[in-house]
Amino acid sequence: MAVRGPLSRLFRSALSACQQSRAHSVAIVGAPFSKGQKRRGVEVGPKAIRDAGLVERLRSLENAVHDFGDLSFEHLEEDDRFMNVPFPRTVGRANEILSEAISTAVGAGNTAVMLGGDHSLAIGSVAGHAQQRPDLCLIWVDAHADINTPMTSPSGNLHGQPVAFMLKELQDKMPAVPGFSWMKPFLSAKDLVYIGLRDVDPGEHVILKNLGIQCFSMRDIDRMGMQRVMEVTLDHLLARKQRPIHLSFDIDAFDPSLAPATGTPVNGGLTYREGIYITEEIHNTGLLSAMDLVEVNPALGASTEAVEATAALAVDVIASSLGQTREAARHRTARPVEPRLLRPATRT
Repeated sequence: MAVRGPLSRLFRSALSACQQSRAHSVAIVGAPFSKGQKRRGVEVGPKAIRDAGLVERLRSLENAVHDFGDLSFEHLEEDDRFMNVPFPRTVGRANEILSEAISTAVGAGNTAVMLGGDHSLAIGSVAGHAQQRPDLCLIWVDAHADINTPMTSPSGNLHGQPVAFMLKELQDKMPAVPGFSWMKPFLSAKDLVYIGLRDVDPGEHVILKNLGIQCFSMRDIDRMGMQRVMEVTLDHLLARKQRPIHLSFDIDAFDPSLAPATGTPVNGGLTYREGIYITEEIHNTGLLSAMDLVEVNPALGASTEAVEATAALAVDVIASSLGQTREAARHRTARPVEPRLLRPATRT
């Protein structure tokens, strides 16, 4: 079913029924949106992930699963650039709608799963989660830092800027972008960890260093091993107290041989084992409260097999985050496609 903003009473009542029917349940919210970047096709990502068997896979686990379909977003006709940022009001409005949806889902006692769409949607997803769980921490798995501001971003694309909207420490560095008056920064730099970075812009390097944000690049993963990376990550975020985790997972964190159907692939990414180890360890904390899976773009797959492999990988990431173990899994996992040399695409 389509859910239009403001959220319908049907959506609210359905979520309330989920809360009453089962204490541990999963609410899937599709966000078919592409205006945070320039490549069309990512708006079909939620459908591709569902078509790869997401709902059936999750229903094979012990949690109740409720798919609330896709939110409906409109492109605002009067939406001039702000500085070099395209479609700011359209992106802002989409995130406002998504924020309300995720807040409602989490507030009803569900673990929320947002299917993107481009990564600009994390603004609304994490903000909505924070409305219900203000003490949350954020694990950002991505080839890119997505922490540019309108002043540092060469392209202005908002899928390269979502983290900057969230951080309290960047409040004085962020202009008043039209369409985002509904939200205020809510996250501290110490409550964020990056995993998988390998294509970071100069302005982002400065921000990450100045704020002392905990980051693990692919070089760090090679040097330390993923087990140690996750130990440090969870100790950094949870040592002081147990609190809800928001996982924001961009499919381009994986090597392009595994996830070719995405808009900004970068060579040298996570292996299947490394990516799934991340999600297994997060699940084992028992603290996952909401997650995003974004940037699956079926229009950019070189073949049907490439699209299917990328979507199947997305299903594996979500399922392992919610309790699927490799020892027990009997489902087909993502298969590597023919490797090819890729140049980093502009994500800024």
